[in-house]
Amino acid sequence: MTRRTAYPRVYFELVFIGFASILGMGLIGAFLPILAKDLDPTGNLVGLVVSAWFLARVFIEIPSGFISDRIGRRRLFVLGIALSAVGSFLCAVAPSIYFLIAGRAIWGFGVALFFLNNTAILFDLFDPAVRGRAIGTFQGIEMVGSLIGGPIGGVLAGVIGYNTVFYFTSALTGLSLVLVFTLHDLKGLGGRAPVALERISLRAALSSLTQWPIIVVCLICLTRMLIMNGLMSTVFQLYLYENLGFGVTLIGIIVGARTAGTIVATLASGHLSDRFGRKRIILLGLVLEAPCLYAYTLVSPFETVLLIGFVDALGAGLTWTTLTVLLSDIVQPEYRGVALGFYRTFMDVGGILGPIIFMAIATALSPYIAFIVGALLLLSMAGLAMTI
Repeated sequence: MTRRTAYPRVYFELVFIGFASILGMGLIGAFLPILAKDLDPTGNLVGLVVSAWFLARVFIEIPSGFISDRIGRRRLFVLGIALSAVGSFLCAVAPSIYFLIAGRAIWGFGVALFFLNNTAILFDLFDPAVRGRAIGTFQGIEMVGSLIGGPIGGVLAGVIGYNTVFYFTSALTGLSLVLVFTLHDLKGLGGRAPVALERISLRAALSSLTQWPIIVVCLICLTRMLIMNGLMSTVFQLYLYENLGFGVTLIGIIVGARTAGTIVATLASGHLSDRFGRKRIILLGLVLEAPCLYAYTLVSPFETVLLIGFVDALGAGLTWTTLTVLLSDIVQPEYRGVALGFYRTFMDVGGILGPIIFMAIATALSPYIAFIVGALLLLSMAGLAMTI
């Protein structure tokens, strides 16, 4: 595959498919736990509906990355979209909590295949000099889909019902699948790997993952996911509600400001990392976010929390995208798929363990301690990044 220094048409086709996928996922974010509780009034399996998404992915990331390196990106890319469509359709017709869990698991499995290979295609497609800009723009547009998906899904759920919203998601994913087979540039993208890559052994691929820079990048990714899912997506909202006395409306505004900050930083991070270097932008993001986590424990006015939330999200956005681009720079091209799988496994583990760990800290000690632990973790990752 010829690497580019400018955006080819296929890039925009990939952007559209990624945007449609994220938008479809975002549509159900506002009501998924509520639907799960309706199907299981005991509440015992509601958590599994959410965690099934990550549990289905954690065991497939590395194998799918290796397979992608061996046979090419396209097959798993297409399979991921197809499984996402099937999973969302199963959620739409789910008559019980068990069908909903199965649908979420298949959907998560498909999303793992899709996004791993989609990112690997971008790695292959662009020259390192502009790769940060290309991936940052791509992920920023995806986040816009997530931002608008929640409110749209909430409105649709109120008008047409929870289950019917899943049909919209399935239709969006189905449209993406049709485009893969009809758009000329996508039909030839990410095809079979060169013969030399087909001969790569699993042992050699796994050995490539022991490089210290790759391990550091994955540990920072794990820490970011622990904080993102455990602290800022679980403890944070409870802290605002129970400790600061903010209502749901004000909490929604703060969450929206954080999302806006993440989008701004994600769009900018690629340009900045191409110009100033990946490690500098990662360090900037970590040292910007860490003090903000501690600052949450010191202030209570809504306007101040809102400002801290926006700055906090800027740091998170700068780190998140630049980590992915740095991984593409330090790994050998023939091992990009398996390296991405390794990286995303750490991400999935963080998504699973984050809520458990930080809720345990907040419950056993206090939410204040949870924020301090998060800040210290980020500072320790900054120190680790210096060793690359």
